[in-house]
Amino acid sequence: MEGPFDVITFDCYGTLIDWETGISEAMSHEARKDGIELDRADILELHAKIEPEVQAGAYRSYRSVLTEVARAVANRLGWRLENDRAGFLAESIADWRPFPDTNDALERLKRAGRALGILSNVDDDLFAQTRRHLSVDFDLVITAEQVRSYKPAPAHFLAARDRIGQRTWLHAAQSYFHDVMPARQLGIPVVWVNRNRDQPTGNARPDVEVRDLTELVDWVKDE
Repeated sequence: MEGPFDVITFDCYGTLIDWETGISEAMSHEARKDGIELDRADILELHAKIEPEVQAGAYRSYRSVLTEVARAVANRLGWRLENDRAGFLAESIADWRPFPDTNDALERLKRAGRALGILSNVDDDLFAQTRRHLSVDFDLVITAEQVRSYKPAPAHFLAARDRIGQRTWLHAAQSYFHDVMPARQLGIPVVWVNRNRDQPTGNARPDVEVRDLTELVDWVKDE
């Protein structure tokens, strides 16, 4: 793996932003309005299953994706969620917070002279709300809205490769399915930020596995 790296790109939600807490709290809060208690593990398991199925169809905005996912998760859990209320999940993105290590890690990489980027399955306006919680400016932002598709489809990575050019590039992400596997298939060096201590899926393997962003930065600065 060629280094040191000039550019480091990140998946956003799950890697920089604690979206599991954001999703589960938003779903639970809305369900309590109807007197229903939802289990965090059930919410996240269903969300992880349903969202890729929705994204695999014809392109639609991420706001639309989250609305459909919220309805489907609620239905599977026995909660009758009216259609006109299902947009709450997308609206909650503005409140999803970074992991405790995120901003310090990004700032350390900036001080070390790395260009930083985002490759995210999100709409531009929704990421703009998230960006307020992140303490660095990004040199590169590629969203699903821009490329009209969702990872693990290759469009994010191909667009990034075109914009990065000949500079050396490392991608870092938590999702094996959305990021590690397509990055390896395209020959892009990738670090798996395995916050949940998951097991690998499929045959692809990351170039490096770390437990969090602090460990990632320590490795980058040493490589």
